[in-house]
Amino acid sequence: MAITLDEAVDMTRTGDVWVFRGRSAADRAIQAMTNSPVNHVGMAIVLDDLPPLMWHAELGRSLQDMWTGTHQRGAQLHDLRDAVVTWHDKYKQRAWLRQLDHLVTREMEDAALKTVARLDGTPFPSTARLASRWLRGRLPLRHKADATLESAFCAEIVAVTYAEMGLLPHRRPNWYDPGRFWSGDDLELLGGAKLGEEIAVTV
Repeated sequence: MAITLDEAVDMTRTGDVWVFRGRSAADRAIQAMTNSPVNHVGMAIVLDDLPPLMWHAELGRSLQDMWTGTHQRGAQLHDLRDAVVTWHDKYKQRAWLRQLDHLVTREMEDAALKTVARLDGTPFPSTARLASRWLRGRLPLRHKADATLESAFCAEIVAVTYAEMGLLPHRRPNWYDPGRFWSGDDLELLGGAKLGEEIAVTV
């Protein structure tokens, strides 16, 4: 199934997940390292009369961050349509939409916004640090995980936000990678929440 970007933007709601797959060397490295068919993930935030937004983390600073009004690297809140077009045109990425099958309450929206306020601008980790933190995320720890992120990968941003919304258990953010948000993996959402199958988006 494939839909146009206009259709996807019109139907997306808060909590929906957007996943991306590219073919560059960096994209393939992320896919190989995480054993995943995708290399980037973002979460939709759709509030009242505002245009749909995408909450994610990236190295680039092509688009204006809607939270700060600046151009920055790291965790960013973008106009969703602009973000998808940028990832398609500039980064040569294919896009898919996965819709969240769960009622998103005002409290959950507030939790998402509080997470944006706390994490917006958090730096994106270097490639070496990204690899090491992903590997450490697979190892059992005896102590409680630190909830503070000094840097954040895209999947960690989405996972922390989902946890604050009550959709995921609180665990180490570096346990998550983009592939966790692909249908081939078991994300273990809470409260009966489910993510639908991937819908290909034609840009």
